[in-house]
Parts: sequence; structure tokens; C-alpha cells
Amino acid sequence: MAHPARGTTLWLALWRTSRDVQRLAEANIAESGLCLTDFGVLEALLNGGPQRVNTVAEKVMLTSGSMTTAVDRLAAKGLVARAADETDARARVVELTDAGRAVIGPAFARHAEYLDDIFGDMTDEER
Repeated sequence: MAHPARGTTLWLALWRTSRDVQRLAEANIAESGLCLTDFGVLEALLNGGPQRVNTVAEKVMLTSGSMTTAVDRLAAKGLVARAADETDARARVVELTDAGRAVIGPAFARHAEYLDDIFGDMTDEER
């Protein structure tokens, strides 16, 4: 029978590692001048194209209110634009502007490279 503390020890190690990686990732994102929320929204639009606001909110794990605040902030900076959804007049679609693409494209590429460096010693199976 396995020692009962082994599961707890493994969980604690994974939790601590996860927090450390999150801190490193957030610091790397901050170097691009974006907060984690804005980066997440812009990245979802970069890789998923124009989407309903509520769809992006689900992807980046934001509440409706937090998503509205993020989109308002990004729109004020000229990084995203809102439009009516052609299939549902009650819904709004958000998309990157050219300025938004110019910000998130290089930021995402740098961040992806940074994360590849962090996990570079791991095999595909370990990842």
C-alpha cells in the first residue's frame, strides 16, 4: 500500500511549481506592457479570430463584468473593436484592430519562445 503522504507531497510539489511558472509567465507578459488579462484576451483573438465577447470570456476564464472591463480598456487603447453579431442582435463580436495585432503578435511570439525555453529540458512525453 502506498504511503498516504505521497499524494499530498506530489500535489504540493505540483502546486508550488505551477505557481512559480505562473509568476515567471506573468513577469514575461508584463515586459510587453500588457497585464495577464489583456494578454489573454488579445491572444484569444489572435489565435481564434473575431469572436463573441462571451466566448472569449470563457476561454480566458473571466466573468462577464471583468470581460466587459477588459474589452472597454482594450478598445480605449485602440487594440480591439466591437461589432454587432450578424446572427444575434443581442450579442457583440470583438476583434483585433491592426494596432492590436501589432501589439499581440510580437508579444505572443516572445512569450511562446520564453515558455519553450522554460520547458525545453522536458521531453514531449513529460510535457
